[in-house]
Amino acid sequence: MSLMTLSIDCGGLFLKACVLDESGTMHATPIRIETPYPLSTEKFLETMEAIKDQLPKADRVTIGLPGMIRNGVVVATPHYINEAGPHTRINPELKEQWWGFDVQAAITSRLAMPAKVLNDAEVHGAGIVTGSGLEIVITLGTGLGFAVFHGGKLSPHFELSHATVRRNTTYDTWIGDRERHRMGNTFWSRRVRLMVSELRPVFLWDRLYIGGGNSHSIQQRDLTLMGDDIVIVPNSAGVAGGVRAWQL
Repeated sequence: MSLMTLSIDCGGLFLKACVLDESGTMHATPIRIETPYPLSTEKFLETMEAIKDQLPKADRVTIGLPGMIRNGVVVATPHYINEAGPHTRINPELKEQWWGFDVQAAITSRLAMPAKVLNDAEVHGAGIVTGSGLEIVITLGTGLGFAVFHGGKLSPHFELSHATVRRNTTYDTWIGDRERHRMGNTFWSRRVRLMVSELRPVFLWDRLYIGGGNSHSIQQRDLTLMGDDIVIVPNSAGVAGGVRAWQL
């Protein structure tokens, strides 16, 4: 019988989940709910448990979280430490709860199944990389997600989103959803193209994948100018990658 994986993609605005078999085939209609705020670690665990109860039985769970996740432990995370979600006031109590939180151990215990917790862009990439050469994954959503794969193996994570790009502005802000709404898709799309051209000599990738909820807002003209080594991938990869994440 096929091993079933509950895959949960946790974003700043929405949580998406489904149960998949070993081939990556979904065995239910995917769930999509708003991320609840304020989101304490206990509220997070309650929400994960509620999602599990709405879907078919699974044998293991994969969770993709925004931020720096190391060995299943939150080193730093945005959004969930904010009182009312992205771009709102940081709550010191929430920050204390989240930073250093062993999500993987807590989920394993709470959901009573083996758990793998990674950065959300890493889970996204697990579902799309081919295993050939240096493959970079960028996700465009509330902010910017980033993952590196070499020969199909996940490289150590670092937060490109926190790097300064313009006038003390980080990539997370410069390319994030708030800027897209402010600028409009046409000008924001050009900014994405500029970002890609500036990152290219830094990484010299064999393939760059761009996913996340805002990837569909990149204009065709900019996509063509970026080159044929750029691939736009569906946002559903954030859930689909939950199966292959166990092979990394």
